[in-house]
Amino acid sequence: MDFKLHFDHYNINVADRDRSMEFYRKALGLKEVGHIDGPDGAFTITYMGDGSTGFRLELTCMRDHPQPYDLGENETHLALRLDAGQDYERLREFHRQMGVVCYENPAMGIYFIEDPDGYWIELLRPEKL
Repeated sequence: MDFKLHFDHYNINVADRDRSMEFYRKALGLKEVGHIDGPDGAFTITYMGDGSTGFRLELTCMRDHPQPYDLGENETHLALRLDAGQDYERLREFHRQMGVVCYENPAMGIYFIEDPDGYWIELLRPEKL
């Protein structure tokens, strides 16, 4: 393939924009890095980012869909890895205190947190150098 691609964003639909923004700010340190308002307020798109990479999490909130989304058996998920030197156990304890840890596999060095809409986010230990 002659094309060079890079990851730009990952989209999820959310029922409550403000609640989701607060979750991603508090749980993962993301902040709003962009915003689009749809015609006549039909939707809002909020881009959340870490401020150091170009990757963005796109939160789409549809005006006429305030109810929870049925995620069914959707097992796709966003995964984040801590940078080298970061304290994985401290972050996991922070998420436990928030009450958002939904699955842990210590043998694999991973755990998942669940956002307000039921999406799972995988947290990985820093890579060993």
